Amino acid sequence: MDAEELIETLEDAGLSPYQADAFVTLLELGSASATDVASASSVPDPRIYDVLRGLEEQRYVETYEQDSLHARAHDPAEVLADLRSRANRFETAAEEIEDRWSQPDIEEHKVSIVKRLDTVLARADELIRAAEYQVQIGLTPAQFDELSDALETARKNGVDVRLCLFPETAGDLAIPPIETLERACSEARRRDLPSPFVALIDRSWTCFSPYGGSTNEYGVIVNDWTLAYVFNWYFITCLWEVLETVYTDRPDEPPFTYADLRQCIRDIEPLLEDGLTIEATIRGFDTETGREVTKRGTVVDLTYAGVSMDDDQSAPLSQLAGETSLTLETDDGTYTVGGWGAFIEDFEAMRVTVEAID
Repeated sequence: MDAEELIETLEDAGLSPYQADAFVTLLELGSASATDVASASSVPDPRIYDVLRGLEEQRYVETYEQDSLHARAHDPAEVLADLRSRANRFETAAEEIEDRWSQPDIEEHKVSIVKRLDTVLARADELIRAAEYQVQIGLTPAQFDELSDALETARKNGVDVRLCLFPETAGDLAIPPIETLERACSEARRRDLPSPFVALIDRSWTCFSPYGGSTNEYGVIVNDWTLAYVFNWYFITCLWEVLETVYTDRPDEPPFTYADLRQCIRDIEPLLEDGLTIEATIRGFDTETGREVTKRGTVVDLTYAGVSMDDDQSAPLSQLAGETSLTLETDDGTYTVGGWGAFIEDFEAMRVTVEAID
């Protein structure tokens, strides 16, 4: 750093231009009379005394009388400590600015717009690790590598994880090994076209970012049930319903566990039509009180807005887009059970386990 740059830096640290120039000059001279400092710097003669006294007040120099006013640079320890403290504050401020730029305070907003995909992935990682019931996620193999540890944690915690893999750009899709998928998800499907990153956690949180070919990079982090429900239907229709399954842990015999009531109804409707008895356990929430409930009983009826299918066929997804519920007969009464967003039923099911089919 040359003298001019040092002067500019000292000005940034709070010295006036004359003070910075006089101090750097004294560093070079060692000690000198006020007139010599003025001659060797750009400080006008009439101003030099005020400039030196100002520097002395700030502990940069000390003055003394020797026929005339003289000055020398003060022991730099205090000056250096002050400059380093300022540098640390600037560094801290820079980090804070970066944090605020990349990630607004999520806790205070239902919807947060962020500027980087890294922020979306980092938040998704946190939410997936804390999930209790279900994760629905669509991502590239590279993003899967980044979030696989969080997904494995969710699976170890008993969370139902539905995973859709798609390429970053149009082309071949590298599917992770089956043993890797087994640790990270309940079921995985593939899509051969690029798609936005999306993760839905416990029907409340959504993390979303456009796919890599998008003109602008940004992300949306949503903590809102209604918006999450919209993203849920995007996930089901675009990233799940018609895609090829590459891995599933679904057993051949009961118990069968469902995080999606609509999928459960599609699977058991033909069985009920054939006169079979279905024993099920419902885990969810009382729609009136919000308290957690667990009920086991017999499924005695199915209700949905569409028209029932003939010939033992499952109802298409479009028939189940509206009101959809099952009726469960238990030892202590008969209850209606709805899926995501239930409010006219007795319970909202977070998980349905078909225990037995007789």
